Amino acid sequence: MIKAGIIGATGYAGGELVRILTGHSKVQIVWYGSKSYIDQKYSDVYRNMFQIVEDVCRDDNLLELARQVDVIFTATPQGFLAGLLTEEILSKVKIVDLSADYRIKDVAVYEKWYGIEHKSPQFIQEAVYGLCEVNRGQITSDTRLVANPGCYTTCSILTAYPLVKEGLIDGNTLIVDAKSGTSGAGRGAKVANLFCEVNENMKAYGVASHRHTPEIEEQLGYAGNCQVTVSFTPHLVPMNRGILVTEYASLRRKPDGSLPSYEEIRAAYEKYYAQEKFVRLLEKNICPETRWVEGSNYVDVNFVVEERTGRVILMGALDNLVKGAAGQAVQNMNLLFGLKESEGLELVPCYP
Repeated sequence: MIKAGIIGATGYAGGELVRILTGHSKVQIVWYGSKSYIDQKYSDVYRNMFQIVEDVCRDDNLLELARQVDVIFTATPQGFLAGLLTEEILSKVKIVDLSADYRIKDVAVYEKWYGIEHKSPQFIQEAVYGLCEVNRGQITSDTRLVANPGCYTTCSILTAYPLVKEGLIDGNTLIVDAKSGTSGAGRGAKVANLFCEVNENMKAYGVASHRHTPEIEEQLGYAGNCQVTVSFTPHLVPMNRGILVTEYASLRRKPDGSLPSYEEIRAAYEKYYAQEKFVRLLEKNICPETRWVEGSNYVDVNFVVEERTGRVILMGALDNLVKGAAGQAVQNMNLLFGLKESEGLELVPCYP
């Protein structure tokens, strides 16, 4: 049995980790870390866990936790893990980090976009970017540190990846219009996230400055072996969960001047996703919707060719707390320990 510890277990992503791992046949959670609820019963914080989880919340002593478990999930704000991680800790335990501390390979880019100093840049190159459908081969039993991608980035990258990889679009024309439910902002009390501020409202934020932008650019740049410059605009919408991205890009014309056909574009998606359990390529003219992935680890994707403008419109939807956070973290853990990748993640989307 794999022993797991969760730092940040009482946040939304941490709570989702608990929900998923509680149903995982190969894992036992032995440490529910929470700075805000130390010594309180976990089920008093999340009453959906009443008579399911009897443990109390503990502190965030990472070194002590590393001595007791096989894997640590850090569902914490940016800078937390980077400020505490040492070689001693990594020599004892595997870590799946749900923050952005080790996602971006250029420390200067990280510090510019996140506005904080990186305290342990020596581990950045070692960390594997844990987008399983892309980097599965790099996540092995020898991997010590996985940088779990964010929700916006997972949806944005997987929606565009096959077309960038196959050179069917000009990556420098890519525009990502993304919309997220309020749980994406975390569980902390913030005026902007109060019911009266969010209900019956929709707003853009982080316009031309959102910190997930360089992560999307970096990973798609690796895919296309080229520089990719993205215009990324997130929006907050009045729902609990879910992300929907609509992306626009110019198609690369073929030598004869014609555009790639619908069949050629679909073939690119099928090339990379036909065997992927958690990426579902929808039938023609069916648009992804957040309600059809809620509570699951699925990403639904599709596209429409707009011949009039020479562009392709790409669409993707996922649950930001599952495939966008906790579910993907469990997917990564399964790979780290040589388990079936979908173990504990056979979650049918909830509806209604």
